[in-house]
Amino acid sequence: MKLTETTADTQGRIVKVDGDDHFMNRITSIGMTEGTAFQTVRNDKHMPVLVYLRETLISLNRADADRIEVEV
Repeated sequence: MKLTETTADTQGRIVKVDGDDHFMNRITSIGMTEGTAFQTVRNDKHMPVLVYLRETLISLNRADADRIEVEV
């Protein structure tokens, strides 16, 4: 399942992060790595996805969130 398919209050783990080197450097530098637990805080259509992980609230644009596969 993609991160963009989760709903508010969904908890799970990041399974796979896919993208080019620039994307991977950006996303891993904020702590979004495979195996990391997360909670979706907000996921409204046409809005950024808000995710809580590693004691940090992160806002991801939908294109970036669509590259992240999760398990709930």
